Amino acid sequence: MRAAEKIDAAKAKDGAAFIAYLPVGYPDLQGSADAAVAVVESGADIVELGIPYSDPGMDGPIIQETTQEALAKGFKMKDLFGVVEQVAATGAAVEVMTYFNLILRYGVDRFARDFKNAGGAGLITPDLPPEEAGEWIAASDQYELDRIFLVAPSSRPERLKLISETSTGFVYAASTMGVTGARAQVDDRARKLVADTRSHGAERVCVGLGVSNGQQASDIAEYADGVIVGSALIHALKNDPSLSELRALATDIANGSHRESSS
Repeated sequence: MRAAEKIDAAKAKDGAAFIAYLPVGYPDLQGSADAAVAVVESGADIVELGIPYSDPGMDGPIIQETTQEALAKGFKMKDLFGVVEQVAATGAAVEVMTYFNLILRYGVDRFARDFKNAGGAGLITPDLPPEEAGEWIAASDQYELDRIFLVAPSSRPERLKLISETSTGFVYAASTMGVTGARAQVDDRARKLVADTRSHGAERVCVGLGVSNGQQASDIAEYADGVIVGSALIHALKNDPSLSELRALATDIANGSHRESSS
């Protein structure tokens, strides 16, 4: 299932989709699959799997730490597809967030084929501008995969238009500038960024970078189509390998995203 279907289903119930980010290979390969399945069972609509990378300059400290640990334990790109299969089997849409150099090294067409065969929905590519994405656009069209580009508060109108026209699935609105990570308050610029991106043609805009609880998720769900949460979930996983804390936090955020009572 692709992201648009999950987002539209959440919107039909007057909520927003809950998009959960977790790194592949942390705390180990099977543990990362179990964690992803747990967040789906707790209400996540879309799972965003992060591929470990040796130079994760755009990621915050907790993501850098856990992805480096995954690499140290021997994660290889081929390991991704088994995790994707397990998570896709839950019925969630499975997106991958990745630095594009990893896809180039694997082979763009080969990756698209293998990822599609594993049940994947598409890619979020924070370091790939649409102007340089010709090979990926062709492959994503061929294999019917989402291609998700990012906008930020600094994005100019012409940039918003290009990304809105090129993205499929949704546009990822980075609500704060700089690296990722949970924050006490979600940047107020997110609301304006979502409105501006929609005004330039985006059908679905999801907000990431900074959400750490259900109340923040509910606030964002008032105006965005999806709520993206990463660092807070990883902290919960790191704090409690039994997944109890992760499940509790995911349930809280799912209730907030879906605009449901947590009682």
